[in-house]
Amino acid sequence: MNALALSCPPVPAPAVDGLLAAFLSGRCERTLLAYRQDLEDFARFVDVAGAEAAGELLLQSGQGNANRIAVSYRAALMDSGLSAATVNRRLAALRSLVKLARTFGLVSWTLDVPNVKAQPYRDTRGPGREGFRRLLGELEHGCAKAKAVRDRALLHLLYDLALRRNEAVSLDLEHLDLEAGSVSVLGKGRAERIALTLPEPTRSALRAWLELRGREPGPLFLNMDRARKGGRLTGRSVARLVGALGHSVGLRVRPHGLRHAAITEALDLTRGDVRAVQKFSRHRDLRTLSVYDDNRRDMAGEVAKLVAGVV
Repeated sequence: MNALALSCPPVPAPAVDGLLAAFLSGRCERTLLAYRQDLEDFARFVDVAGAEAAGELLLQSGQGNANRIAVSYRAALMDSGLSAATVNRRLAALRSLVKLARTFGLVSWTLDVPNVKAQPYRDTRGPGREGFRRLLGELEHGCAKAKAVRDRALLHLLYDLALRRNEAVSLDLEHLDLEAGSVSVLGKGRAERIALTLPEPTRSALRAWLELRGREPGPLFLNMDRARKGGRLTGRSVARLVGALGHSVGLRVRPHGLRHAAITEALDLTRGDVRAVQKFSRHRDLRTLSVYDDNRRDMAGEVAKLVAGVV
């Protein structure tokens, strides 16, 4: 910790509250939710109550300690199995908050913790339809009924509609219309929600969940753990529950793996119609789907067999 950091006076809590308001203002709904969730996740890591307290702790730590905390947080995020993109976004939220604090004259230093190296696409096939069915089957036993009903509805959204986990956890009750059979999703990088048609199995699973959840406004998927019961289910919680279900049936599964599996299955069923599947996956760039299609058909493996004279 340098002398300049040590000489900085404590940052008053009201200033941090104003800083957070400025930091979160003017952002689209999805970005606002993501940044708020990132700060809340950091608050849980440092064991304080809420984003404001977490911001206050970080800014009052001084440059050296703040960077040490951020490096430890980075390591914990990587150990939890989160994607490089998610880890880097959460670190970016902290760096941006400190940068704004410096602009406001609250601190005289920056947060220097680096991003993790992004990993390219690896296996885009996911656990497959059979793996998805095994996850659903695991919910039939060993889990409290209400939680099993919630998790079944969540799994159907992740697979049947190829939702990203943040798209699923950001849903509120108002975004679901069971009568019309649709759900309004705020997609990645989009400013407006788009309505997606619910297949009957998904619709049925959601109807069963609402019978237990009730019709009160608020998050569609509620946390049922004792410590945070009634709050919004977080993306990290989704990763944990999907991973635990996969472990129970002998599979290594991430929430995004269910999206991968759904997209691969869609390409199989449409015989590689990437334009049709683009509507389903909501990818903006067809080149991304080409990666899925190439992996689905194992084009590299087919060429390797030709080279080796196997076929």
